[in-house]
Amino acid sequence: MSEQKAAEFVEADGLATVRLNRPALTREVKEELLGVLRQAAESTTARAVLVVGSDKAFCVGQDLAEHATVLEQAPEQALTTVREHYNPIVQAFENIQVPVVVGIGGACVGAGLGFALAGDVRVAARRAKFGTAFTGIGLASDSGLATRLVRALGSARAMEMMLLGTTLAAERALELGLVTEVVDDGAWEERARELASTLAAGPTSAFVAAKRQVRSASEGGRDLAELLEEEADLQNQLGMTGDHAGAVSSFLNKEKPVFSGG
Repeated sequence: MSEQKAAEFVEADGLATVRLNRPALTREVKEELLGVLRQAAESTTARAVLVVGSDKAFCVGQDLAEHATVLEQAPEQALTTVREHYNPIVQAFENIQVPVVVGIGGACVGAGLGFALAGDVRVAARRAKFGTAFTGIGLASDSGLATRLVRALGSARAMEMMLLGTTLAAERALELGLVTEVVDDGAWEERARELASTLAAGPTSAFVAAKRQVRSASEGGRDLAELLEEEADLQNQLGMTGDHAGAVSSFLNKEKPVFSGG
């Protein structure tokens, strides 16, 4: 029997699923995760992406045993993984234009939290826990975590999590807006898949445009006139799609629209 891969990619019915089978990020895990995320980003048929880990953990960040070995044997190489793996992984998330749903079954810590926040919608089990962990081992954050924490929570809450190492239970994460939904422990993956499948059956071009708008708005510093002009361009493009025409017709006929993704 062949050994289970560290990360897997499966696509069916417009939904691409990325599964992280090992919670700690060894070099092997990071390389395989990067590969499957790039598959998801490059797919021309996926209309949504689901990213999941295991029941016990979504991802707990760097494998510290492996890190300690490298730190002892070749300290100058110990942190090259940030540019070699973490940055490309986060960029691969960013390159996925369709909606990304993240299912979180348990611990979501360090770079794992950075990866989860790189998604668009997060469904968590009640047992899930969220933390930064970096300062606890004498490091600042990587994996885009600080930037995305500030966007999700505001600077005060982000500072609290980063400096004090605050761990958030799932319900508290929901209250603060870190996750979208909290469900029973045995139902988290089913619910995340349900949401992802719903998005995969939706108006894909509109979702892609909506993600682009939200990203532009969250970056800050954009001139309002520029953002308004971008909105007008996007609406002109979407107004010519079959999904838009079909949805308008369905609304007028009191029917449920069916979206092809065009």
